Amino acid sequence: MTSSARVVVFAYHEVGYRCLEWLLARGVVVSAVFTHEDNPRERIWFRSVADLARQAGVPVLVPSSLKDPAIVARIREWRPDVIYSFYYRNMIPREILAIPPAGAFNMHGSLLPRYRGRVPVNWAIIHGERETGATLHHMVGRADAGDIVDQEACTIGPDDTAQDVFLKVTDAAVKVLARSHDAIRAGRAPRRPQDESKATTFSGRGPEDGRIDWDRNGASIFNFVRALTEPYPGAFGEVRGLRFVIWWGRPVDLTALAPPTPGHVISVEPLIVATRDGGFRVERLEWASTVAPESRQFITGERVG
Repeated sequence: MTSSARVVVFAYHEVGYRCLEWLLARGVVVSAVFTHEDNPRERIWFRSVADLARQAGVPVLVPSSLKDPAIVARIREWRPDVIYSFYYRNMIPREILAIPPAGAFNMHGSLLPRYRGRVPVNWAIIHGERETGATLHHMVGRADAGDIVDQEACTIGPDDTAQDVFLKVTDAAVKVLARSHDAIRAGRAPRRPQDESKATTFSGRGPEDGRIDWDRNGASIFNFVRALTEPYPGAFGEVRGLRFVIWWGRPVDLTALAPPTPGHVISVEPLIVATRDGGFRVERLEWASTVAPESRQFITGERVG
């Protein structure tokens, strides 16, 4: 297979942007880019794959379904040698995966087989991981389950937010692509089967999944807050039925006090809420826009939900 191998790319988000950018800079022939319309309910902090492709003169498609026979026929007409998926959010049908002779490959934001599924960076931080990374793997009918081509690890610092880690994972993804593309283009992509006994899979997360469980320990709540802080929807609580978002805070030691009941306000200035093993000091908070200014207050001893 020559250096002018044709590629069809399915991509979105910053990983999609950076990996497509690398392919274009390398002079790879990208026949088309499939991507998504931005969701108006999602905070878009990443660059546009569609804009990058159009600037390079690459056709951009945003189909509602990849199962449309016309889409499959069009991909066949392009005769791609390779298909890449970089953070594309929908499963690609087997019928499409079977088209390129050199294979179809997906870039996933974890060290597979751990953290298969949606939003792997956020889940890794929620679970207190100290390492994650990017994995390029052969695509099969099951999500994130194909043989591994290559991986690159990156650290999760103790204060890293999900955005901090996502940018590290993006850098790792570009390194993996740069190391692997020539072998893939030549039809010699490595294959390392995933160990199914070590596989973990997690679902997507929505804004309503951000409610804080104050019965957890302070370290777990801190991980939860930093996994969901801006530009994500945020971890939230409620008091008297009024919602607030905690954008940042820290666990605090309350061993000098009588054991408090988790979820109760210990202090108002500074705001400290009791956890299972101590307290959580809220450093940056935002009330929901529907909460009247006169109601935006806490009372020592009251319950926070």
